[in-house]
Amino acid sequence: MELQTTAEHKQVNQTLGFHWLSFAYQGLTEIPYDSILMQTDTLEVLDLSYNILDEYPFSDEQFSLNTLILDSNNYTSHVKFPYMPSITAMCINKNKINNLPVFVEEIRRKFPNIKILSMMNNEAAPSYFNGGSLTQYIDYRLYIISQIPGLEILDDTEVLEKERVQARKTYRLQQSSKRLEFFHRLPLSYSTFRTQI
Repeated sequence: MELQTTAEHKQVNQTLGFHWLSFAYQGLTEIPYDSILMQTDTLEVLDLSYNILDEYPFSDEQFSLNTLILDSNNYTSHVKFPYMPSITAMCINKNKINNLPVFVEEIRRKFPNIKILSMMNNEAAPSYFNGGSLTQYIDYRLYIISQIPGLEILDDTEVLEKERVQARKTYRLQQSSKRLEFFHRLPLSYSTFRTQI
């Protein structure tokens, strides 16, 4: 597929004080490395949303991004990201994430400074809009907050101190490798993972 690099599709926005590169809505099945690598020194926001991507094989030495937008692709719970401590915000809404413990552990380990995470419209993110109950939604939030204590915004809602307190009471941080192996072996969806803990 020929990569479109017109101003409409390749946006570099420096008027807001940051460097933004967008390859959204291009039907990409592979990440356009060449175009991205030319801007690694200045690139802060990378938007790869609304494509057909399912892998993220960048090496950790290539980027100093702080925001990664991967909405509406084919990413699953088992995606492997590089270690990127510069990432503080990630949007991965409307993908194929169905195993919350596995995915959250990957985010926690690979993006240790993440402050904003949005993963709405995934099976592992129950809400009123996808058939989840209020109890499931609250449990989902508490679980993620317990595993990523530095998170400030989850989906479209600020993380409150009372949620942090409840999250610490309800869940403990996954530090046991034995427990993590247990989660990796099971094909858990959100609806079943809480009963396994």
